[in-house]
Amino acid sequence: MTATAPASVPDTRSARTYAAYSRPLWRRVLLTRESAIIGLLIVVIAVSLAVVPNFDSPLTVTYLLRDIAPILLIALPMTLIIITEEIDLSVASVVGLSSVMTGILTQAGWPFAVAAITAILVGTIAGVVNGFLVTVVGLPSLAVTIGTLALFRGIAVGLLGTTAVTEFPESWSDLAKDNIPGTPIPGIMIPFVVLAIGFAILLHFTPFGRSLYAIGLNKEAASFSGINVGRTKFWLFVMSGTISGFAGVYFTLLYSNARGDNATGLELQVIAAVLLGGVSIFGGRGALHGVIAGVLLIGVLGSALRLAGVTSDIINVITGVLLVLSVVSASLLAWLRRRRISAIGKKKERELAASSS
Repeated sequence: MTATAPASVPDTRSARTYAAYSRPLWRRVLLTRESAIIGLLIVVIAVSLAVVPNFDSPLTVTYLLRDIAPILLIALPMTLIIITEEIDLSVASVVGLSSVMTGILTQAGWPFAVAAITAILVGTIAGVVNGFLVTVVGLPSLAVTIGTLALFRGIAVGLLGTTAVTEFPESWSDLAKDNIPGTPIPGIMIPFVVLAIGFAILLHFTPFGRSLYAIGLNKEAASFSGINVGRTKFWLFVMSGTISGFAGVYFTLLYSNARGDNATGLELQVIAAVLLGGVSIFGGRGALHGVIAGVLLIGVLGSALRLAGVTSDIINVITGVLLVLSVVSASLLAWLRRRRISAIGKKKERELAASSS
């Protein structure tokens, strides 16, 4: 007599499903710091067009974009660096150093293209120095870049002294100042857009970009998960130095002036724009479109206020207030979010306790 195996009972239990996101799409798109900055930018532009004389002139657009172009360029690598909870305060000094190298080599009779490439390579070397000291030696980026800020600026001033180089090939100067044909948009916006697209893809659509957020949130956990934290940060500082070198060449051609004190204080404007654009100073959060909107917001606000006759001191105060409010609002929103999550958790615990009793 053979035993028959019992028939298997089909599992009628439904599979547990989870929402892909904790918030609906419209909230994830609209209720962000980046969207708030973009909205504020639109409001400032609309008010300036309605109130400020000559704000809508093509010349205003041209000079606005020319002036903020170095900030836009340097803000791209700075965003990635701050997302990893590091900082580079030496960028303005690298701009000054590359400007001086451009002037000295051009004055010595080098072809301008060779002089410019050499100046950009000097910026790359400056980035290598920063990256080595931070990632290999293990020093804090704040201390390192404060030191190299003074070092690179001192080298720039030492090489050129108090003099200035003002003679550059007219064709190259015109190239830096020319607009895109038929528009008031400066030609420098073309390389900026190319770089912005490249950095956006790198940050938001590649494993390398995702690793930056992981490092910023918890570098120990990122290291345990297989991310080479040191090498990743090293290349970020190299990128920063290279882009700053390129910005220095553009700065020199734009103003036809190579001096050791060029771009002094520019690093503060870059960092202010990055933080205003939604990047957390504590790392692990930020997006490039918010940073670009932050740079444009500071530029548009400054341009409108200057046209309205406001002094530069007042403009600096307003910019500082915006930055402080941006940082404080981020902390306040994070605290409110934690309180809300905690309240929801306690409510569910009470409901569970009531149902079990």
